[in-house]
Amino acid sequence: MKKQQDINLMTRREAIKLGLLGTAGLAFINPFDLLAQETAPLKPKAKAVIQIWLWGGACHLDTFDPKPNAGYDYCGPFNKVIPTNVDGIQINPLLPLLAKQADKYSIIRSMTHGNNSHETAAYIVQTGHTPDRLVYPSAGAVVSLFKGYDNGYKGLVPPYIVLEELQGRFSESGFLGTKYKPFATGGDPAKTPFAVEGIVAEGISDQRQISRRELLRSLDSLGKAMPANPLFKMFDNCEENAYGMIFGDMRKLFDLSTEKDETRKLYGTNTFGQSCLMARRLVEQGVPYVTINYKGWDTHKQHFQIMNRKLPEFDQGFAALLTDLSDRGLLGSTIIWCGGEFGRTPKIQWEPPWNGGRSHFGNCFCTVLAGGGFKGGKIVGESDETGEQVANRPVHSQDLLASMYELLGIDPESKMPNPMGLNVQVMPEAKRLTEIM
Repeated sequence: MKKQQDINLMTRREAIKLGLLGTAGLAFINPFDLLAQETAPLKPKAKAVIQIWLWGGACHLDTFDPKPNAGYDYCGPFNKVIPTNVDGIQINPLLPLLAKQADKYSIIRSMTHGNNSHETAAYIVQTGHTPDRLVYPSAGAVVSLFKGYDNGYKGLVPPYIVLEELQGRFSESGFLGTKYKPFATGGDPAKTPFAVEGIVAEGISDQRQISRRELLRSLDSLGKAMPANPLFKMFDNCEENAYGMIFGDMRKLFDLSTEKDETRKLYGTNTFGQSCLMARRLVEQGVPYVTINYKGWDTHKQHFQIMNRKLPEFDQGFAALLTDLSDRGLLGSTIIWCGGEFGRTPKIQWEPPWNGGRSHFGNCFCTVLAGGGFKGGKIVGESDETGEQVANRPVHSQDLLASMYELLGIDPESKMPNPMGLNVQVMPEAKRLTEIM
């Protein structure tokens, strides 16, 4: 049984390198069959990704890997757990709505990279690479490369969207260049109107926008005098596109006031909840990659006070997203990836100036995956009794990303263009999360 598990955790290339093609193996296996398996086209299950980025790093002990018996110096006031709707899975009591939906998601309790710097850790988690001579693209940029404009995407908005501001810890597009950078919406979806950058100007009415356009046209005497000039025609086309964004279908896509009041309340009438609702609308319209940049998890001080406020908000928005996607038949084709750049120190820093805070911790942390071909109701890996070390089945960022890419139909061994002309592959040699795929 142990040998079979080890084979399941191998990459496809590792399986060929080992004795599977030895003398004994050749007696039972046609090597051309294995070659066909190595190069066979992937069968994608997912069409889109919603990434809930817990900016700053959420504490695994206070969310999806509680340690109520570790003692007050580790669990603090969170010394209780609640069962979920999956036998054997327990989480923080401040996540009751997510507890009722544990059958829809799986928890990786053994994420690790060992880096405690925001910038480097974010880069590792988002790209699956440690820093070297190349600046690798984030998962969103990779998906944009393979699922975006170069491959038939014709959506109303760019294929890689960030709600509401860029994460700012790394270069999202890396060596792929600015073409694959995300569009950051700006604004706040909990406000009416949602002031999306370049589409809705807060405080400026539609009538005022129309008046501005009429004034612009009245002043364009040169354009009127040379109507056939190709440069002026190009300018007119740009103007039409710009106002098409302001008053057309793109604006309607970002207009959350068209949603039913009960739907908006289901998600929570706060920035995170409405961001989750906006993410659902975007993937519903075919956008392949959406990141919700959910700030506020870098809790060096007043950690438990912040968690008492933040966890119920997180619980409501995330649970509503799972429910809504499932009810609309979208969960099976939409991956939800929830996690941050690392966890927080399991041992609480009671001493001044922290006074009950948790610092950065890359040795062991949690990630939650749902939908798009990932099974629900599972636990992958395990931390030790205090959450300070991985006890079994360490999972690295490249393993998670390669698994996600395969479910999207992106071969992890596909080549990526780069300015140095190097043979760079998407995510080779990673160990897929076969337990939940």
